[in-house]
Amino acid sequence: MNVLVVFDHPRRKSLSGAVLEQFVLGLEESGNTPEIADLHAERFDPRMPVEDEPNLSGGAQSYTEAVQREQARVERNDAVAFIFPVWWWSLPATTKGWIDRVWNADWAYGKQKLTLDRALLVGLAATGSASFKKRGYTTAMETQLVVGVMNFCGITNARLELLHDTLEGDDERQALLVKARALGRTFAD
Repeated sequence: MNVLVVFDHPRRKSLSGAVLEQFVLGLEESGNTPEIADLHAERFDPRMPVEDEPNLSGGAQSYTEAVQREQARVERNDAVAFIFPVWWWSLPATTKGWIDRVWNADWAYGKQKLTLDRALLVGLAATGSASFKKRGYTTAMETQLVVGVMNFCGITNARLELLHDTLEGDDERQALLVKARALGRTFAD
């Protein structure tokens, strides 16, 4: 399976970057072919220019070259994974802007939906799962991201996986890296 891995963190040499590397190794170990979209390294502009605004009137639309390149990238893959730090109980702005611009009307939703087989959202959260559960953050993120974005765009096999306690010690971080690799290995199961 060809898997587009959308990575969003300003520093590749971070825990998020290490999770990306382990996830990709897991994908490769299970026979999948990853393609990494490193939004910061590639300097993707998340702002919506007029040319890429959704045309909800139903007429034909021609997107900017930047969006067409990203749409081609999505189309040549069978599935998508996102790896990102959880900021304000959601995706970082660059990932949100990538979705806003690239997954546009009548290409990803509306008359035409995405044909991706599956999606996995891997969020790195500084706090523990108990804190997320107590405040309902996990449910809110699943509703917003899995139901409101992935399912809405036609990806019915989608889920959110949160890696908690990212600010803890080396043992905890190592366990998160082991889990990231396992997520890559079992992605296509």
